[in-house]
Amino acid sequence: MGTFTHPITLLASTGPDSETLTALVDTGATFTSAPAPTLERLGVTPQSQIRLRLADGSVVEHDIGEVVAEMDGVRRTIICIFSPEDVQPLIGAHTLEAFLLAVDPVAQKLVPTEALWL
Repeated sequence: MGTFTHPITLLASTGPDSETLTALVDTGATFTSAPAPTLERLGVTPQSQIRLRLADGSVVEHDIGEVVAEMDGVRRTIICIFSPEDVQPLIGAHTLEAFLLAVDPVAQKLVPTEALWL
C-alpha cells in the first residue's frame, strides 16, 4: 500500500496553544502517538501506562492521555501515546475511526467514511 503522512493538530488542554504535526498514517497502530515533550508542553497529562507491541515483536510501556485533536477542520478527543521525542508521530486506527476517516491506498490520502452501527 505504501505510506503517507497527514497533518494533525493537537490542542492545549487550557489556553490557545496548539501544535501541528506531520504524522505517518498507520492503520496497524491502535492509537495515535506524539512526542512526550510536545504533549507535556500542551498540558496533556498521562492518565495511565499501557503495554504496546512493536512491529519487531518487542513490547514496551508508554504513558497515554486524552488530547483534543483537529484534522481537516474537525475536532475530536483522542487517546494519544507519549512517545520518545525522536519517534515519528503516528495517526492510528482509533483516531481514524473517531474522525470517520478511511485510507485511500491508491491516492494515498484520508477520505471521509461512514460509521458502522450493526
